[in-house]
Amino acid sequence: MERKVPMRQCVACRTMKEKRELIRIVKSEDGISVDKTGKKNGRGAYVCKDKNCVDKLKKQKILSRVFSTSVDDAVYDGISEEIFGE
Repeated sequence: MERKVPMRQCVACRTMKEKRELIRIVKSEDGISVDKTGKKNGRGAYVCKDKNCVDKLKKQKILSRVFSTSVDDAVYDGISEEIFGE
């Protein structure tokens, strides 16, 4: 029996990809952060490991809409830094 590969949609480019190809960003009681394990508690959103998609997150304030809360630019910068080391 074949196992189904979990698919998720990037919140920036809206492309469906395998879960392991995307980065999970989670909103929890601790705030918004990158979830490298994919298992943290909280509301998750997925984004491609692509600079254009991560830049689009900040430019269009996508996480603010997804998580229904105000997300500071410093959070977007922190996400970019954690993913790309910039």
